[in-house]
Amino acid sequence: MIFETIKQEIMADPMNESYTKKGIPPLFKASFDARIVIVGQAPGRKAEATGLFWNDLSGDRLREWLGISREEFYNTNRIAHLPMDFYYPGKAKTGDNPPRKGFAEKWHPPLLAEMPDVETLILIGSYAQEYYLNTRREKNLTETVKKFRKYLPKYFPLVHPSPLNLGWLKRNPWFESDVLPVLKEIVNRHL
Repeated sequence: MIFETIKQEIMADPMNESYTKKGIPPLFKASFDARIVIVGQAPGRKAEATGLFWNDLSGDRLREWLGISREEFYNTNRIAHLPMDFYYPGKAKTGDNPPRKGFAEKWHPPLLAEMPDVETLILIGSYAQEYYLNTRREKNLTETVKKFRKYLPKYFPLVHPSPLNLGWLKRNPWFESDVLPVLKEIVNRHL
C-alpha cells in the first residue's frame, strides 16, 4: 500500500534517523477514504509514548469540539491526521518545541496526493495556518479563527485545544457560539 511505502520513506529519511534508530515510528494517519485532514503541530510526549495522536487532554477537547467520540476519532478512515511534524520535537521553556522546518513541506504533498476526496483541512494552531494559509491569514491567530468562513470549505482554522488556552477561550466566547457549531456540522456531514 502506498501509505506504508511513504511511511518507510519517512523513516529512512536522514532527517528522521535519530527517531528511527530509537524505534520511534512517524505518528500520522492517512487513508484513501479521508474527507477531513486534521493538521496539528506535532505529537506530544504522551502521544509519542503511546503511539496514538491526540492522546491527551488536548485530544479530549478536540474530540468535543468535533462532536465525535474517541472511538469514532480513531477508527474512522474518513479523518486523516497529518501534523506539521510526525515526531515529538522535545520540550521548550513553555510547552513543546516547534515542529521542524521543512518536514510538512516534504511529506504532506505526497500523502495528500493519495487522498483525492479530502474536502477540508482543519488547521490547528499557528504553524498549520502559517503553512497552509500563508499570506491569506489575518494579522493574528484570533482574527484568522474569527474569520474562518472565508477559508471554507477547503480550510478550517482553529485555535489549539490545549488546556493552556483556557484563557483565550474565555476571552473569545464567539468561538464556542459561532465556530464550533459549523465545525461539528462539517465533521458530521463527512462522517
